[in-house]
Amino acid sequence: MIKPFTTLISTAVPLNIENIDTDQIIPARFLKATTREGFGQQLFFDWRYDHQGNPRKEFVLNDPQYRGKILIAGKNFGCGSSREHAAWAIYGAGFQVVISSFFADIFRNNALNNGLLPVQISDSFLARLFETVQAAPSTTLTVDLERQSVALTESGEEENFEISPYKKECLLKGFDDIDYLISIQSKIEQFEKNNKNNR
Repeated sequence: MIKPFTTLISTAVPLNIENIDTDQIIPARFLKATTREGFGQQLFFDWRYDHQGNPRKEFVLNDPQYRGKILIAGKNFGCGSSREHAAWAIYGAGFQVVISSFFADIFRNNALNNGLLPVQISDSFLARLFETVQAAPSTTLTVDLERQSVALTESGEEENFEISPYKKECLLKGFDDIDYLISIQSKIEQFEKNNKNNR
């Protein structure tokens, strides 16, 4: 069971870098674990810390003025090898939404399967979000899953995003694939019964 998602109003962390691949999100040496716990601490590890393990002051996740549950990232986010751990790391670090103008398909699916909402918007609106949040870190965004919209809360500037109806329903109800199947168990049993009678 994942946490249901309806509407999120939050400040955001702007990571204005394109083509961020899964090895940058979560380096391969951290993939030995098979449960989700602890991956948030390794998110963007090689960008966040130097070789001595000290935080790099210039990296945005180490900048105290940027906080929030929304990560704004450059185009082509989550490219590279398939690893569900990338979604685990982002979610484990406290993010509920990632906004970009393009996501790799495998990352998008892994995110949706783990309660992380990938919001794909136009290049122009992404640039607008970066510009606004970088100029005013206290800016909040409103992500409304029911309306499939993301907006600058104060100005009301918004754009809609696409999501599969099935994944939307799962996120709204806090279901993973197994939870969804359990929720329609009676319908499946009735279908099987009807199918058996028709043989």
